[in-house]
Amino acid sequence: MGDTGTTWPAFEAAEPDFAATVRERFGAYTHHALATLRKDGSPRLSGIEADFRDGELRLGMMPGSRKALDLRRDPRFSLLANPGPGTDMGGGDVRISGRAVEITDPAALDRYAAEAGAPQPFHLFRVEPTEVVRTWVDGEEIVFRSWTPGRPPRTIRRGNDDSPPREDA
Repeated sequence: MGDTGTTWPAFEAAEPDFAATVRERFGAYTHHALATLRKDGSPRLSGIEADFRDGELRLGMMPGSRKALDLRRDPRFSLLANPGPGTDMGGGDVRISGRAVEITDPAALDRYAAEAGAPQPFHLFRVEPTEVVRTWVDGEEIVFRSWTPGRPPRTIRRGNDDSPPREDA
């Protein structure tokens, strides 16, 4: 993961169809999985509710939660959309990696609390994506579509054999 993030609106402007697919996957379920880094550098995986408000992807957390303290110390994260029940994974697997920027403005927190019905106090973070990835199965191939700021998206396909992965033109 690179160090240079961007805003969610910039990702949507650069890749509107890809961003719509990602929003749809996160909107299908309420609960998702968040990976943060503990003090010792080991990963911590936590459940989280993520939502889109004011044109941004937001992460809300209980006050003093370990994941919030992790992000305050080291803002790097990876967020996996809930793939849903069963084995078909619906529209695929979607994840966002990046930096979480804490929102501390009291007016913004009050507005979020009112809109989301969130009891205060809480921690609220805005997502700055450094990578967005969608993975799905197409016939006999697994397909990876990835985007990073400042680069066009890439689509890689790989089959169930020893053939090397190939990139869509």
